[in-house]
Amino acid sequence: MPSARALGEGVGQLGSKAAERPGDEPAARHGCGSAADDRSPDLSALTRDDKIDLVSGRGLWRTASLPRHHIRSVLMTDGTNGVRFVPAQIDDVGEQADLGAFLDTVDTARGETALLLGRSLPMTCFPSGATMGCSWDTALMYEVGRALAAECRLLGVQVLLGPGINLRRCPLAGRGFEYCSEDPVLTADMAAGLINGLQDHGVGASLKHLACNNSEVERTSMDSVVERRALHELYLYGFERAIARSDPWTVMTSYNRLNGVQTSADPWLLTDIVRKRWGYRGTVISDWHGIQDRPASLLAGNDLDMPQSDARKRRLRTALAEGRVPDAALDGACRNVLRLIERCDRAAAMPPLAADFDAHHALARKIAARSCVLLVNRDDLLPLTATCGHWLVIGSGAMEPRIQGVGSAGVNPRQCDIPLDMLRQTAGAGVQLSYHAGWADDGSIDPQRRQEALEMAARADTVLVFAGTPPDVSGENADRPDLALIPAHDDFIAALAGIHPRVVVVLTHPDAVILPWVGSVGAVISAGYAGQGFGGAIADILLGVENPSGKLPVTWPARLEDSPAFLGYPGEHGTHLYREGIFVGYRYFDARRITPLFPFGFGLSYTRFSYHGLRLDRSVLGRNQTLSISFTIRNDGPVYGREICQLYLGRPEAPRRAIPAHPRRALKSFACVALAPGESRVVDFVLTRRDFAYFDVVLDEWFVPEAVLSIEIGASSRDILLQTELTVAGDSALPRRLDLHTPPGIVMETPHAAAELTEWLAAETGAAPAEALAILDRCRTSFLGLHDTLSWSLGRELDEGALIQVLERINRENGIP
Repeated sequence: MPSARALGEGVGQLGSKAAERPGDEPAARHGCGSAADDRSPDLSALTRDDKIDLVSGRGLWRTASLPRHHIRSVLMTDGTNGVRFVPAQIDDVGEQADLGAFLDTVDTARGETALLLGRSLPMTCFPSGATMGCSWDTALMYEVGRALAAECRLLGVQVLLGPGINLRRCPLAGRGFEYCSEDPVLTADMAAGLINGLQDHGVGASLKHLACNNSEVERTSMDSVVERRALHELYLYGFERAIARSDPWTVMTSYNRLNGVQTSADPWLLTDIVRKRWGYRGTVISDWHGIQDRPASLLAGNDLDMPQSDARKRRLRTALAEGRVPDAALDGACRNVLRLIERCDRAAAMPPLAADFDAHHALARKIAARSCVLLVNRDDLLPLTATCGHWLVIGSGAMEPRIQGVGSAGVNPRQCDIPLDMLRQTAGAGVQLSYHAGWADDGSIDPQRRQEALEMAARADTVLVFAGTPPDVSGENADRPDLALIPAHDDFIAALAGIHPRVVVVLTHPDAVILPWVGSVGAVISAGYAGQGFGGAIADILLGVENPSGKLPVTWPARLEDSPAFLGYPGEHGTHLYREGIFVGYRYFDARRITPLFPFGFGLSYTRFSYHGLRLDRSVLGRNQTLSISFTIRNDGPVYGREICQLYLGRPEAPRRAIPAHPRRALKSFACVALAPGESRVVDFVLTRRDFAYFDVVLDEWFVPEAVLSIEIGASSRDILLQTELTVAGDSALPRRLDLHTPPGIVMETPHAAAELTEWLAAETGAAPAEALAILDRCRTSFLGLHDTLSWSLGRELDEGALIQVLERINRENGIP
């Protein structure tokens, strides 16, 4: 990677100004061209072929234009840690346009991504989604969204294809570096901040990939099999919450199948859930070549087929001609696409937005610093000072940093801060700074370099090692084979820790990694894929110019086998079973009482914070009520710092047979608080009734059970500092549906059952009502079904049909359809 100079002049730069409003407002945001304000366009002038064109891509990155009808195309491109814009691809028309370049983009295994990036315009490379997730800062995400909007508008891009919010349920997933977290609340709120920043400034977002695209193995054919409660509470909830808080102009479907159905052709997902349950009125688009059955996808609610495919258009035309797809379905998709075009047209009329690349680089450096997570800092080794004397920097990552992952999220950076250069610049002349590669250029162990570096380390006061994961073995279309660093890096750090007490390790990596030497070194910083400002950011953190405030958005396992997805990953015979159910990430580690390497929400600081005075505005939460929560946080340390305060809903440990099962605790909200030494501040949270609900698969609805819960405030999921009890009044539950095989004890506890069954049994047997009731009461302890129990007890087989009619009448009386 070149030094900290511009890699290309790009497309010019103009002035900039700060973000106008934060990105963490809870209410839905509509901004430019709200779907809620759109009127249904008039389609009467369009022919059927016009309409087919309208719901199909034109070339690789555009929708179709219909000049006769004054309908303009929409230009899209990849994101969202930066804008990847390849001029040669933009206006090529035809489904074969630059196919090789497209495959280079999405196929890590081809190893040619760098060639494609070399053909894209240099733009700002922000940290990856997983790295920005470590900031837990929705307002900062809004700033990034605004900057991305400025660069998009400079290029004429109207929709940026992101953010991606698939949950990081397994650290091996190749695209894990693109996604924020293992938790849907953190994921959704961070995504909403970025989406609002984009769309408030005239560029649409594409929330992706809906849904359960959690592995790159056979990603276009693999069937993600997820039980319904986990699907609603985790994998869909992130999308639902992000949509409610930001109203993205588009939502993109994923490649995989979901419970047997291709997501792009799933009417339950796209119509019943996205449209009807969530009320989404934007445009649903496919992932690129993600539609396998165009007629089915249109019927399901996938409006726009990207990119151009003449074959898929032909199949849709045939299905319409044969009546297998009604024209009304095509008209509905056309209206949704026209609403997107209308939003883009309105945005084009907004005031100009300057793309100040210097300011954007400063922002990239700022968020990279906010996203660094201090994992280990024994004896306050960090921050370093100029009095530390001779520093030795080890590792090629200090000279050629790995700043991003590979695949469609790759960005050609305008410039790149080199860590070694920035360390020299920030430390000043008072520090003697030396460098050694430490290992071979290809990352393998070089015995001579290893020995030279160890000998130099013995003479240094402090040793900084830049270590990372193997390059180009993971990314889009390629999952990681393991959680290890490059073997030469682990080998060298272990040897170095045995001879030197002041070893600082800086990690660049896509997701959680295993650190076998972690107990032997002085300090460890996780930098992730930190973008073009990485060098300056890490120098600021190491030297104390910035106080680290990042916290882990995922749990780091001590070994791969502790990962919740381990037994079901990556699937077999085309099926990927999500065996862990609702117990993803920290929920699993809590339920199994497994000690992680580092817990969810963990991160150290150069200062100390204390938490005080937790208060609730009520001790009992009734129906149709919200809960206000407040506490005070104080900076008790010597320097300015930011703390990420985390609000969890805790549940007391339930018996093994408790139904339904719940996680021990679950994140419900969070706040970033910046404090000077000695300063304190009151932090407020508000929880709605929905925050206390789980998804009941029988009711097919969110349900709040009666419970005594714990409101918990923590510095991580394993560091709860304040807690208090709350009693929650439950919703009125529908009774269980009764049938012949329901045990009598459950039947007799159901409203209306005792009276109805007593009357029926008396008529069936000729017994007096009191005697019939006594027979039913004696059967309560039977584990057999009602029909078998009564037949056995009476010594004769009862009329099944008559009993079914009684049970159905009881079900109807209880409101069960």
